[in-house]
Amino acid sequence: MEIVPTYDRSRLITSAVQNLSAKLVEEFLVVALVCVLFLWHLRSALVAVITLPLGILAAFAVMRYQGLSANLMSLGGVAIAIGAMVDAAVVMIENAHKHLEHWREQSTPKDEADKDPSPAQRWQIIAEAASEVGSALFVSLLVIALSFVPVFALQAQEGRLFAPLAFTKTYAMAAAAALAVTLIQVLMGYLVRGKIRAESANPLNRVLIAAYRPVLEWVLRFSGWIFSLAAAALLLTLIPLAHLGSEFMPPLDEGSLLYMPSALPGLSAGKAAQLLQLSDRMLKSIPEVAHVFGKAGRADSATDPAPLEMFETTITFKPREQWRPGMTMDRLKDELDHAVQIPGLTNLFVPPIRNRIDMLATGIKSPIGIKVYGNDIHELEQLADKVETVAKTISGVSSALAERAGGGRYLDVTIKREAAARYGLSQAELQQLLETAVGGAPIGETVEGRERFPIVVRYPGSERDSVAALRMLPAVTSEGTQLTLEQVADIRLNPGPPMLKSEDGQLVSYVYIDVAGRDLGSVVADLQQAVTQRVKLPPGYSIGWSGQFEYLQRAAQRLRLVVPATLAVIFVLLYLVFRRAAEVAIIMLSLPLALVGGFWLIWLLGHAISIATAVGFIALAGIAAEFGVVMLLYLSQAWDRRRALDPEADEASLDEAIREGAVLRVRPKAMTVAVILAGLLPILLGHGAGSEVMQRIAAPMVGGMITAPLLSMLVIPAAFRVLERRRLRKGPRQ
Repeated sequence: MEIVPTYDRSRLITSAVQNLSAKLVEEFLVVALVCVLFLWHLRSALVAVITLPLGILAAFAVMRYQGLSANLMSLGGVAIAIGAMVDAAVVMIENAHKHLEHWREQSTPKDEADKDPSPAQRWQIIAEAASEVGSALFVSLLVIALSFVPVFALQAQEGRLFAPLAFTKTYAMAAAAALAVTLIQVLMGYLVRGKIRAESANPLNRVLIAAYRPVLEWVLRFSGWIFSLAAAALLLTLIPLAHLGSEFMPPLDEGSLLYMPSALPGLSAGKAAQLLQLSDRMLKSIPEVAHVFGKAGRADSATDPAPLEMFETTITFKPREQWRPGMTMDRLKDELDHAVQIPGLTNLFVPPIRNRIDMLATGIKSPIGIKVYGNDIHELEQLADKVETVAKTISGVSSALAERAGGGRYLDVTIKREAAARYGLSQAELQQLLETAVGGAPIGETVEGRERFPIVVRYPGSERDSVAALRMLPAVTSEGTQLTLEQVADIRLNPGPPMLKSEDGQLVSYVYIDVAGRDLGSVVADLQQAVTQRVKLPPGYSIGWSGQFEYLQRAAQRLRLVVPATLAVIFVLLYLVFRRAAEVAIIMLSLPLALVGGFWLIWLLGHAISIATAVGFIALAGIAAEFGVVMLLYLSQAWDRRRALDPEADEASLDEAIREGAVLRVRPKAMTVAVILAGLLPILLGHGAGSEVMQRIAAPMVGGMITAPLLSMLVIPAAFRVLERRRLRKGPRQ
């Protein structure tokens, strides 16, 4: 005996987890390298990097307790959090460096040995540096964690899909926040010592300051222009938004395909087997196909109501290294579609896992399903045929097939009561004859070990497998007269519906639509417009839209409710830090500008807006809020120091404070951007199992890392200047 696997999901699961695990290692190393390059101090970089393994271990420990497995989504949450996890540590360490640098500038040592502070002085400096930024950083990390509340609010399939990612990212960020206000401060006291180079000693920092200083001077001179440019950038985002499509989830390359054509009703079992073998041979003609395994009809299960005319063929491919050069999964689907051309079969190639989920949830096997509701089966068939005809004219529809509500063939046996009575036969006796001859009558049971099987007796197949044979079926009267069934009954084949489906108390007919070359949302929009204009529904009939589009609508409606509520909570949290609504309003109103780069990059990459990209934008909004918090913190501290030294400080002093808070703090802001980009680029540029989903999450964040830093370093200083100038003109600040 030989067991031959026909479909094995373990390879996909293993390769996806291994691929993402490798990306985690790459992110870890790149983030560590960035910290060393900016800080120019190995032990200080070690303090920042140690946040990663401890935070990830804490997230894994909670995952273990919660019962979450290491899968594509749970590891993805850790992957997109790595860059943000070290932000707080980076800012605190850089602030400690800056305080140590100021201490050396202000002290007057008698000799070289006195240039290092004493242990007590160093701990005092570290404590002051940490307390200066600690509370704001802790809150900013909480804001990043809170930004994922909308992901937790997702329901049904999308909720189950992204909940592991949201959990692990939240756990990792919570661990990073806890470490930032506890262990990191202690490690800074032990490790941030020795030769601490000045910020100007690092050539990378000198280049950044030299590039940023003239730009900031221009911002201070022409603050109004920067707001106009920001508004223009926001308006220009309408260009990608007008061209971005929408989809529920990006197509995941599962490494195998499911060929699910639909034949016309009334197909015999013998013909179905013949077509199945023919299509299998055609599929196997493609060199990349390792083997195929097909079935027709349904299994002996209530969860598989497939008719005989529905084929399901699992196509397993050879390893990628054995494919022809330049071959991709999309090109492979095109070749398979051209290779299998059988009259009466409408091709449909779908990923197996995606298809099973869709069919269990909605009953639709294609990405888009149109449901026609009504009460008359013949009217439903005509309407579904019209919808199919309209759908085939829409760009992006690769195939459209309406279920045939008619076309089934039924053998009707109508007993001639008067003729049967003349021979002394009752209707019950003739029905018993048909039941025994065709269906079989149980006469006993056989016991085989622990199993029991019924013993059924019926006529041989040659005497019951055709209408002619049934008409000659012998019937014996009580007097011994031998008759044929056609003498006492009319036997004929009549057309009828092959299957009846109902939803919400109404009959329903499905139209299956596959999409290629266009996004799901735009195809559905065109379909809805065309069907509304060209298909007139009689009274009592309606059309519903299902498939993946149904998930997309549900998730979008949910996010419209939860996102504003989450923003309100974040506003309150930020207000607790700044104690003034104006500063918080600057951060909140600037968030749309931070998303500009994400929309442009998604458009340039050819991606569509999906739940995955929505998760990426949610994560980007949290990081952008953190950037705004850090910048406003630096600006406020610099201005407060000026006011403490000179209560009569004027607008010139305000500009000097902005220069101090912005230009002299280029390094921490550049480091936070660099570590986040370093953590995301391996995901965006990577390939392999599961990369399609993770790239959609990373793309908005990478694009936002271009506009969000510009926002925090240009727009927020300009807004802070305008706000404080108004306060100066009104009088002393309270």
